[in-house]
Amino acid sequence: MIATSEVKKEKKPVRGMMENVMEQFNSAADRIELHPSIRKILSITNNEIVVNFPVKMDNGDVEVFTGYRVQHNNALGPYKGGLRYHPTVDIDAARALAMWMTWKTSLAGLPYGGGKGGIQLNPKKYSENELERITRRFTFALADNIGPEHDIPAPDVNTNSQTMAWMADTYMSTRPPAERSANQHIVTGKPAGSGGLDGRDRATGYGVFLNIKFWAERNKEDLNGQRFIVQGFGNVGYWAAHFLEKEGAKLVAVQDASGSIHNQNGISVEDLFNYSKANRGCIGDFPEAEEMENDAFFATDCEICIPAALGNQITKENAPEIKAKLIAEGANGPTNVDGEKVLLDRGVTIIPDILCNSGGVVGSYFEWLQNRNGELWQLDEVMAKLDKKMKESFNKVFEFSEKESMDMRTAAYCIAIQRIERAYIERGIFP
Repeated sequence: MIATSEVKKEKKPVRGMMENVMEQFNSAADRIELHPSIRKILSITNNEIVVNFPVKMDNGDVEVFTGYRVQHNNALGPYKGGLRYHPTVDIDAARALAMWMTWKTSLAGLPYGGGKGGIQLNPKKYSENELERITRRFTFALADNIGPEHDIPAPDVNTNSQTMAWMADTYMSTRPPAERSANQHIVTGKPAGSGGLDGRDRATGYGVFLNIKFWAERNKEDLNGQRFIVQGFGNVGYWAAHFLEKEGAKLVAVQDASGSIHNQNGISVEDLFNYSKANRGCIGDFPEAEEMENDAFFATDCEICIPAALGNQITKENAPEIKAKLIAEGANGPTNVDGEKVLLDRGVTIIPDILCNSGGVVGSYFEWLQNRNGELWQLDEVMAKLDKKMKESFNKVFEFSEKESMDMRTAAYCIAIQRIERAYIERGIFP
């Protein structure tokens, strides 16, 4: 499966993410009158790990890489969150993404906290063998900072089930022989044959689709014939589009790192997926659609927009041009605070990232449980459980937002933060 794509000509991919997440947090904290001491705790991260490690390249040269892991909060359980391989990975980006994971796992009702990290590199510049050595060396460098009951990584941008298989094997190899199989749940998102969950590959995209479906049901709308656009045609974008198309919705534009394409008569999701798979994960020059300027992508005529690439894509500059009435955030932080204000003023609904793309971490939780309990779950069982869990979360957020007359993001944050606040109040602070 192709990893989520970054977007071409993106000027500041992650700058400002920390400011965005803090503004969102403080806005919700004000609404629920969060206890000042708990606000202090949640405003900072618990641990920030930076590792520099050497790796021998195919030509015999040695390169030194920088890897990050930020652990934001574990009041509800072990840290949980993805690892991304991207040139924009830095400590600030990891901080913001780790905080988002804390809210996401809390909102979903999971026994997890939030963590995030990755390596600052462009994976396209390295061979498969080099990426394996980089991944294994990074895992070894993280050492006891991760663990199946402490911090559980997962795939993210430019990482996939293969990356997780290398991580799991490396970590398990460092344990005493009698403990190796008991550490299989060190990471989630593994291949099905190596302890992975059947259906984990589609969980995030399916969750995005479910949130759109639940929104349509609440608004008595039929998805059949509705036009949608997707930014980032990787794992998340593809599966969200796949399930929407099955409901009769029509894909009319797609953007990824290779460019932007459109066709108001519709783009076949499977044809585009097969083309991109044969074209190094790129959609550029797809014969059944016309190319368009990247800057014109968000202005495409449509009803639904799914940003499923990187953060800070929808800003106050392009938000006024958006035609969609619904934004379903498949990526983390794709809409910045200023862009969101413009959209909300225009009456556009935003299903926030911590709700919309939480199918991935819910699927990860199922995989973690499966490994921990020595079980094997069937695909239909996984999809039914995912459907039920996502519906519970959507209904909670939708009803809270209606009752309190607030947007869905603020509602989601309020619910997530209140759950963590309750845990601190009940347990107290260790002296």
